[in-house]
Amino acid sequence: MILYRKLFILVFITLITAGAYSQTIFTASDFFNQLSNTYAAIEDYQANVTITRGGVAMTGVLFHKAPNMLRINFSTPQEQVIVFDGARLLIHIPRFRVTMSQHISPRNQVTAGASIATSEGLALLRRNYTVAFLESPNPVPLDRGAGINEMVTKLRLVWRSTEEGFRQLDISVGANGYIRRVIGITPENEVVQFDFLNIIVNQGIPETRFHYIPPPAANIFENFLFEPGS
Repeated sequence: MILYRKLFILVFITLITAGAYSQTIFTASDFFNQLSNTYAAIEDYQANVTITRGGVAMTGVLFHKAPNMLRINFSTPQEQVIVFDGARLLIHIPRFRVTMSQHISPRNQVTAGASIATSEGLALLRRNYTVAFLESPNPVPLDRGAGINEMVTKLRLVWRSTEEGFRQLDISVGANGYIRRVIGITPENEVVQFDFLNIIVNQGIPETRFHYIPPPAANIFENFLFEPGS
């Protein structure tokens, strides 16, 4: 269950750094700030996502609507769903006929990753992580020696507080100005990699996309992360 929370946080960290790349930006802080400022103009976001952990890949379609709605419809594992409607997080795992539900109060939404796409959330992220270019401001291959010619600009975020879910985040920004890959390293040195392709912004995703009713046969487990008000 802790893994799902970390994946949820990582998705939002990725989304708030999506934006336009500018050749006039020379420092990592300026680059990060420009990405964050550009994202403020994004009303909704869709992408194909692959989440790789321990050599096992999960694939699906991710939807985001400002300020804090999120949904991932997985094709692998088939029919698995993660939904956050702004107030409640739902994770449906059809393999076990289980739906996990968690109410997220406004004061806990930064912790859950739901309000990182706000000025307060961004300030928290900047306060708790140092930001630097991984190598230099110049574009580098996404995967060295893998025969892939895709060029990206790489940032590295390192925690200042050990209370964060990831001690390190490596963010690769594509030539189109959007996040192509995020690699998160947990305090236990577990590596979780997100790859994003076929990104579409501002297509008018309706709020109903984030309304989810679990299947009647699913067993519902309430407040699997923490008790309300804690």
